[in-house]
Amino acid sequence: MPSREYAKLTNAFPLSATRLQPAGPVRTIAVTGGKGGVGKTNVSANLAVALADMGKRTLLLDADLGLANIDVILGLQPKNTLADLVAGRCTLEEVIIEGPGGVLVVPAASGRRHMAELQPAEHVGLVNVFSELERDLDVMIIDTAAGITDSVLTFCQAAQDTVVVVCDEPASITDAYALIKVLSRERGVDRMQVVANMVRDPNEGRVLYEKLVRVCDKFLADVSLNYLGCVPQDDWLRLSVQRQQPVVKLYPASPAAQAIQEIARRTARWQAPTEPRGGVEFFLERILQQRGVAT
Repeated sequence: MPSREYAKLTNAFPLSATRLQPAGPVRTIAVTGGKGGVGKTNVSANLAVALADMGKRTLLLDADLGLANIDVILGLQPKNTLADLVAGRCTLEEVIIEGPGGVLVVPAASGRRHMAELQPAEHVGLVNVFSELERDLDVMIIDTAAGITDSVLTFCQAAQDTVVVVCDEPASITDAYALIKVLSRERGVDRMQVVANMVRDPNEGRVLYEKLVRVCDKFLADVSLNYLGCVPQDDWLRLSVQRQQPVVKLYPASPAAQAIQEIARRTARWQAPTEPRGGVEFFLERILQQRGVAT
């Protein structure tokens, strides 16, 4: 059961509360995919490290609350996880650890059923915790769980940008469309980026994107998709996973690393957010504005 301290955080804080102001607004990017196994965690982890290598102050949040593995992919051994935070055994600052390239990592726990079954109000509470984080950040990457659970929808809704990872499988396209539909109709998210993963060549990546665009244009006229790029099928990436190191660090000249670095450069060129918000309190504000959560 969540601790009483954590439970208090399910109540929204006043939006006019005084907060420390960072150097600039934080760009938040939720990486999701609908179907499991499309490689979104590899994309999330390597994108975060690539952005950190570019000098961006980057935080990587493992938001797969029940089956987390960001720490495994990056070869980290966290003392605390989000499960400890929810249980009241530590603070958020005590969960954060430093990963490759100086990226800050917030690990979750694997095999904790109660974390996967948090109630919607508790997801808002977890988001609220991040609103209290007093760190100067440029970018926050959120690796969501698979599927269309409330936690996935809440984190995608709270982020400023959503990246949908797809691969060349019929189920991947179908599940990505289902996720996009739910995000659009239930959470008001109508603009998303697409990354085609594990493709044989760039043309295959573009074809995957166009398949998704066609089905969305047919049934979801108000949704806008943008092609962010593709990541090739790459044995160097598979080897880096086995060695628990990001491919952009271990094999930076590999095709997968080069592709992710290009995606990082494109995201870094996105127009900076203009909301005058301190910390990362945009999370709760956006949820309040779009869902009407009671304060």
